[in-house]
Amino acid sequence: MPPLRVLIAEDETLLRHALAQIIGAQEDIEIVAEAADGQAACAMARRWKPDVVLSDLGMPNMDGIQATRQIKQEMPQCKVVILTVHQDDRHVFEAIKAGADGYVVKDAPPEKTIEAIRAVARGEGFLNPSLVGRVMDEFSRIGRLRAASKEVFAELTRREIETLELIGQGLRNREIAQKLFISEKTVKNHVYSIYQKLHLNDRTEAALLAVRHGLTDAE
Repeated sequence: MPPLRVLIAEDETLLRHALAQIIGAQEDIEIVAEAADGQAACAMARRWKPDVVLSDLGMPNMDGIQATRQIKQEMPQCKVVILTVHQDDRHVFEAIKAGADGYVVKDAPPEKTIEAIRAVARGEGFLNPSLVGRVMDEFSRIGRLRAASKEVFAELTRREIETLELIGQGLRNREIAQKLFISEKTVKNHVYSIYQKLHLNDRTEAALLAVRHGLTDAE
């Protein structure tokens, strides 16, 4: 069986080289490339077609979440393991949405990182034990939000929900019209209908409601 082809994306040079040496010392793993930022990681992934990308979250030019999303869109067969830190929960959840397959904290023993690479290559997920509780709590929270949202937004049409989501992202009517490929007048009608059905007074209240109920990740 050929060795697993791994690309390492990490902007800290010493850490990147250390990971390459430790992981590359395994008989069943080959380091095919190293990248110092997200853009380089995407370019190298296209060139080298790795089985697994080991990616830091906080990188210049393009962060690990954006790189993960792009790699998974262009090369869905490529697995991505995210390197994170204990306090970086929010970004871990964003990485999950982007399609990451595994998550390892940076201070974990090297064996855990190697275990994660092998696990995702087999088609399994991998989550560092220290993150399991927090991830499960977040999924529970999201589930509760979605259940509540179904009740709150029950009277809205699908297009009105899409409009409210974009309001939550801070888009104006013209921008929403462009996003949804409808006229600005139609957007105004949707906004008015949203205000009436949800008993809202203005755009700020609508945006806050969209964020509170998880329609958008905007803060």
